[in-house]
Amino acid sequence: MRLHHIPVCPFCQRVEILLSLKGAPGAVDYNVIDITKPRPDFLLELTKGTSAMPVIEIPGKTAVKESMVILRMIEDMFPEPGVVRRDPHEHALESLLVAKQEAFTISGYVMVMNQDTDKTDDCRNRHLKLYREMNDILVNYAPGDTFFFDRFGWAEVIFTPMFQRFWFLEYYEGFELPQGGEFDRVRRWRAACLGDPHAQQVTFDQIVKLYYDYALGKGNGALPEGRSVSTFAFEPGWQTRPMPPRDKYGPRATDAQLGLI
Repeated sequence: MRLHHIPVCPFCQRVEILLSLKGAPGAVDYNVIDITKPRPDFLLELTKGTSAMPVIEIPGKTAVKESMVILRMIEDMFPEPGVVRRDPHEHALESLLVAKQEAFTISGYVMVMNQDTDKTDDCRNRHLKLYREMNDILVNYAPGDTFFFDRFGWAEVIFTPMFQRFWFLEYYEGFELPQGGEFDRVRRWRAACLGDPHAQQVTFDQIVKLYYDYALGKGNGALPEGRSVSTFAFEPGWQTRPMPPRDKYGPRATDAQLGLI
């Protein structure tokens, strides 16, 4: 199998985490796609014309896209060790939390890409509302004390890449979960997810540097006005670049200031 993916894409990282949990990181060949360039024709043929990643190419069979679909396929292909709970009731419980993942993802990206200071509080409150709802699910339905169950599992595979991407909210928005009981359980869960050894594919500095253009309202490799190189460019490598300015509403950094040229 061959997985076409974008570096630091959270949906692609979900697949990497699941394969790590399965003890099968070499089960697929990885083909890196440059998000700053048009998709190659062969890939558009595989995806039926869409640009979303990841997509997994299976010899002799139709390619499969959408991370949640790919995850379920891998879970069925490598049933041991199981990551999805086998007991129907337990899987229903973890699915209550997983059902929040789409709204949570959208909320975080809307906040970082927002360019209207008058909407900042609305974005923050919407994101906190989802954290509050997730906290309630964990309190009322999760048997575990840190993870949902007794170990890093299905819900953790789904949410951990998003918790890591939302480091950009800490950096560019100054976002933190408020202290208090209504966030204690979800804060403990998030910390356990971020610290798990199966989920160390990315770093804080890497996310902050690569996603600077998102903080300026430009996603998926689009260029902010006056710039010629995307922060998602492969070269120069992110490790050699300085940290971007935190104030996304202030003066915008140039390619040179970002270490891109």
